[in-house]
Amino acid sequence: MVERGRAELPVVVIGAGPVGLAAAAHLLERGLEPLVLEAGSQPGAAVASWGHVRLFSPWRYDVDAAAARLLEPTGWSHPDPDVLPTGAELIAQYLAPLAQTEAIASRLLTGTRVLAVARDGADKTRSLGRARQGYRVRTMDANGAVGDVLARAVIDASGTYGSSNPLGISGLPAAGEERAQRFITGPLPDVLGADRARFAGRHTLVVGMGHSAANTLLSLVELARDEPTTTITWAIRGGSTRRLFGGGSDDELPARGLLGTRLKEAVEAGQVRLLTRVSIEKLLPSEESVQILGTNREGGLDLTVHAIVNATGFRPDLDMLREVRLDLDPVVEAPTALAPLIDPNQHSCGTVPAHGERVLAHPDDGFYLAGMKSYGRAPTFLLATGYEQVRSIAAALAGDRASADAVELDLPETGVCSTDLGGDGDEVSAEGSCCGSTPAEPQLVTLGAGPGLGFATGVVHGRSGDDVGN
Repeated sequence: MVERGRAELPVVVIGAGPVGLAAAAHLLERGLEPLVLEAGSQPGAAVASWGHVRLFSPWRYDVDAAAARLLEPTGWSHPDPDVLPTGAELIAQYLAPLAQTEAIASRLLTGTRVLAVARDGADKTRSLGRARQGYRVRTMDANGAVGDVLARAVIDASGTYGSSNPLGISGLPAAGEERAQRFITGPLPDVLGADRARFAGRHTLVVGMGHSAANTLLSLVELARDEPTTTITWAIRGGSTRRLFGGGSDDELPARGLLGTRLKEAVEAGQVRLLTRVSIEKLLPSEESVQILGTNREGGLDLTVHAIVNATGFRPDLDMLREVRLDLDPVVEAPTALAPLIDPNQHSCGTVPAHGERVLAHPDDGFYLAGMKSYGRAPTFLLATGYEQVRSIAAALAGDRASADAVELDLPETGVCSTDLGGDGDEVSAEGSCCGSTPAEPQLVTLGAGPGLGFATGVVHGRSGDDVGN
């Protein structure tokens, strides 16, 4: 490895989701050299895992401005701004073409997982000369080869989608949860498509009370119409479903209201068995099923199922950042200055104020969490927020303080995860939907990105209780 001065090194961007690729586009516009590291085999790999799901936000909020400027000379056309894309469409019509531009493709490494980030030549305890050091990013490629990349700065936009909350109580895994992983899926399996065989004619437990859980439950109900031996149990940690069922036909976000109404009807019709006040304490996997032990409102819980859908939300993976000096809120695990702006007890997605580089900065200069990962455990993230974050960060890294501080945010009317209420596969317009122009207080459905997405992620996706969203 050739040693270079810090100013000559690239800015490493971790994650090639929507926010990571937008960061690369903004860095290029500023004359800075990005290097994007993506653990998956393709850009938007996390988005691909929920490709069958439709976003709540229409295209007008899903495309970053600098990315669009990079795409336009290639003949790319902006998708219909009022249409709600699926995750697969987000990749096919935006992320893949962006990653294939000459400027991005030559600076993107897929199949490259980041194992650790540290100040070059200084562990976390060393202060002398620390500010002059760049960063050392340790990676592992698809063949298991480990190497180091030197960087002048690091933007971690790796999202939270790959780090689910555990099923157990008190934020801890249930006994046996790790051994039972083969029976556990993420929050949005493709029940009616690629994953159909896993659920058809079998007993599934869905854990969580967010919109991701609701989407999956309704897909299972639809599956059960064709496969009558399909059994559905729904477990929530709280005592009431009122927050998710919402205002029904009186809900000023029609898609949200319809989602809650349909699920309420399914529960009342006996199509979904609802368990409340659930605490999962132990999982006992066998060859074909898993036994779930714990408690619920009625007393002891003893349930045997073939699959568990974990829709309990996400948390950031901070292990790879142990040698970086971070300033994180002890509750939300977001940058301390950002945490009060995104507290899900106070904010929905539409009430989070614009924020930029100053709010995202950490004690180690030049290191940033961006996108869904910057929100820690808070689910109120929107793609538009992430795009403004990385625009501001790129400006700061280029020395344009005025532009970095001039943050603005044009928020959509709701979140970025999908109810997928289109159903028939046709394009869904934002008009008259949850993304329409007249809803009252915006609400966020969280996965992200997302995802991401997180993004909305999924890269999709206030607080839906157990459910969160690069």
